[in-house]
Amino acid sequence: MEAKFPIFLILLAVLAGTAYLSRRIHIAHAILALLAGIALAFVPGMPALELPPDLVLLGVLPPLIYSASVAMSWREFRASLRLITLLAIGCVIFTACMVATATHFLIGLPWNVGFLLGAIVAPPDVVAPLAVARKLGLPRRMLVVLEGEGLANDATTLILYRFAVVAITTGAFSLPVAAGTFTAILTAELAFGLLIGWISLRLRHYARDPQVEITLSLLTPYVAYLIPEHFGGSGIIATVVCGLYISWNGPLLISAATRLQGIFFWDLVIYMIEGMLFLLTGFQMRLLIEKSKAFAVNEILLATAVVAIIIVIARFAWVYPAIYLPRFLQKSLRKSDPAPSWRWTFVIAFTGVRGAVSLAAALALPFALPSGEGFPSRDLILFVTFNVILITLVGFGLGLPMVVKMLGLGNEGRKEHIAEHEAELEARREALAAALASLDAMTDDRELSDEVVKLLRTRHEVRSGQIPGQIDPDEDNSQLGTELVYELIAAERKFIHMQLRDGKITDESRRRIERDLDLEEAGLINREYRRMPL
Repeated sequence: MEAKFPIFLILLAVLAGTAYLSRRIHIAHAILALLAGIALAFVPGMPALELPPDLVLLGVLPPLIYSASVAMSWREFRASLRLITLLAIGCVIFTACMVATATHFLIGLPWNVGFLLGAIVAPPDVVAPLAVARKLGLPRRMLVVLEGEGLANDATTLILYRFAVVAITTGAFSLPVAAGTFTAILTAELAFGLLIGWISLRLRHYARDPQVEITLSLLTPYVAYLIPEHFGGSGIIATVVCGLYISWNGPLLISAATRLQGIFFWDLVIYMIEGMLFLLTGFQMRLLIEKSKAFAVNEILLATAVVAIIIVIARFAWVYPAIYLPRFLQKSLRKSDPAPSWRWTFVIAFTGVRGAVSLAAALALPFALPSGEGFPSRDLILFVTFNVILITLVGFGLGLPMVVKMLGLGNEGRKEHIAEHEAELEARREALAAALASLDAMTDDRELSDEVVKLLRTRHEVRSGQIPGQIDPDEDNSQLGTELVYELIAAERKFIHMQLRDGKITDESRRRIERDLDLEEAGLINREYRRMPL
């Protein structure tokens, strides 16, 4: 334990350093963390750190999926549900079959082993590409499709993965039985996810204590995930549905104090989980190289090249028909939801980065069959999976900004961003108008003193004055005003600190004043309308 603790501190330091470097050089943190993990693995004296598959599949995946689902809009998810389903289910199955076919005829893998490898490398990751895509100012719907696919495709993968492992270990497989089981799992997890979301929100509403509510929010994804997983499901669909239910129904049931504290808590949790996950994924390079000595280098390179090329071809071959064919066949769909441009479709197809879930699935493969023989091609599957993750994460992750810039999609995202904030300003004005009407009704129905009414109207006027009349595209004036307010807040902080040192106020008073200043500063950050990046 004592030897491992300094390593943990080193990992934390590297995590912070890569995060800082990521912001400075505008490269996704996941890419830098993976490369840093690979470099650390070969530092003399550094012990080997194996990534336990259960840590990823049972410990890390539930909160990652849940937090992304809560942050997603159910309305936007539902609007793109058809395409998300075609990608998360159809594209994963199609890719797995394509990999199985290619590896069988080009490398000589048995069909069942090739399908297992295909199932493992089929799902694109959601973390790294979205971190890049958000900074590029891509259209909102594209982000929703990519995130929705990334959340749901792991469920398809894990179910196919289990079918393939059972087929290899037992030698038996029935397509009708597998299809029926797949449908039953999806249906049951949909209902279970809704149930857990409903129970979680009610418990948190009745608790009325931020610490208790945040603790319940941390337990929720594990309950939604682990129970279906224990009974042979994926757990992922239930967790996604639970998160979407809470996202849609939570605003009126979760208190303001819980929201404020929960945002910071979950931001830190996800930051730590994602960073450590990619760091430890990089560490696996050393272990895999040691195991790869049983294979010829050309065999490993050939298998990696074949699988990497096939998954790219399969994604492009599936994405274009998935987007355009339904509209070609359905006239009503063409009118209600016109086809996006080929540039939009190209970026969706290009964003096929693989991540840690694929590696965890490969690491979770059994070492031996029930007969005592070694699991066929286990080490080859491990090495190919890691290489595919490295190639797609670094190659496509670094290439995505150039592709977006060449296609000019950042401009579309910028226009959408401005329109979104104009709608937000209008919503703020209408909300304040509704509040003013409510205040007028209170004044008529209740015996309120003139002082109370004046205080409430002053509050309303202050809040109304904080909303800009329009969004300034150049932002020079608004940016200058924001910077001046920051300076005024800093001057208040300095004065309060001097009052504390002089003994004129207590620490408790200082904390209460400081909290008000913190909330005001957080409000400034929330109201900033910065230009979208190129």
